[in-house]
Amino acid sequence: MNSRERIRKVLNFEEADKVPSFEMSIDNFKICEHFNENYVFQGMVKSFNDTYDLCQGDTDSLTKTIIMATETRSYIKTTFNKHVNLYKKLGIDLAIVPLTGYILFPISCNRTHFTDEFGRVFDVRKNPSDGMDMAYYKGGAFKSFEEFESFPPLEVNTPRREKYFKAMRKAEKEAQGKIFIIPAVWGLFEPTWQVFGFSTFSKLLTDSKKIKAVFDRFGKHLVELVKTFIEWGETDAIMIMDDYGYKSGLLMSPKNYRTYVLPWLKESCKVAHKEGLKVMLHSCGDVIEIFEDLVNIGIDAFHPFEPTTANPEYDIFKLNEKYSGQVTFIGNVSPQDLADKEPIFIENYTKNLIKKLAPGGGFILSSGHSINPSVKLENYLAMHDTLKKYGTYPISIN
Repeated sequence: MNSRERIRKVLNFEEADKVPSFEMSIDNFKICEHFNENYVFQGMVKSFNDTYDLCQGDTDSLTKTIIMATETRSYIKTTFNKHVNLYKKLGIDLAIVPLTGYILFPISCNRTHFTDEFGRVFDVRKNPSDGMDMAYYKGGAFKSFEEFESFPPLEVNTPRREKYFKAMRKAEKEAQGKIFIIPAVWGLFEPTWQVFGFSTFSKLLTDSKKIKAVFDRFGKHLVELVKTFIEWGETDAIMIMDDYGYKSGLLMSPKNYRTYVLPWLKESCKVAHKEGLKVMLHSCGDVIEIFEDLVNIGIDAFHPFEPTTANPEYDIFKLNEKYSGQVTFIGNVSPQDLADKEPIFIENYTKNLIKKLAPGGGFILSSGHSINPSVKLENYLAMHDTLKKYGTYPISIN
């Protein structure tokens, strides 16, 4: 059974040959070095600096140069090779490629930062602890609703996006079944607050007409993206990335989520399901107040059931007792534990996840978010060694 077949099985609540695995991203030098692969974005800081100097500080020229360089066949091939080869060596079944915003879809670049297509500004700098090149959210490009309104509308069917989509499909084909890759997109809530910054966003929430216009722009964009991916040939699944909570609860009232966000999410699921696609949702934080809403509107899989929230009821094992067979669970070995605990703790927690959640399908093993620079190599290996040892169906763990 190949990775695509394995993922399809568990999303349909059926047992595959073994429990599949997933990671949103692996931003960890120790793991890359252990498997003799280069970190996918390493060199980004130097490229921005060198290109800025080459363009003599002309940011329009800098932006055009960076976009042209990252659209070349050689750059795209190299980027996907780094990404896919590491996942193949790790034995990870499911990978995503973000096809909106962030690093791959900038609209303006500077020496130390860039603005993505939504209007979010990211710093480009090295992680202080290990020198890893990373992009950190810095703020929003807009100080008011009027500035947002004057911003060019988001495009969906762009040559750049289609080029990366086709490269994703080609990379998966070349992997010969060892990995399943799906498109990922940003949702509604995260881009909406991030293009303004949380302070300005919170003030805008008091004006229902204006804030609805922002959410609707991003909601329409999301639905059109799903339609476009289907037109380009996507037949299996998409992931929507949209953090709704933090460790102590939702970042916005349940009423506001139900008014502004969930109707667009429901429409996206409807469009996807009509063509047989599954919809996976990533959200950090404690989202228990709207979790049933998410299940009811048609989310097929949820990631990562963040294990370090303050709410003891927001627990992957408790939620599985209630929603097993209604939504696929993806998670949830804590990155904090992967950084701080001993391998035996990771082994025991991973075994418990497999034992409680894997029987009957409907479970994909993953960290509780992604693999950050502080994760210990030995703990990451313990998680996946445990999966290899105990994750074969039928599950048999005493």
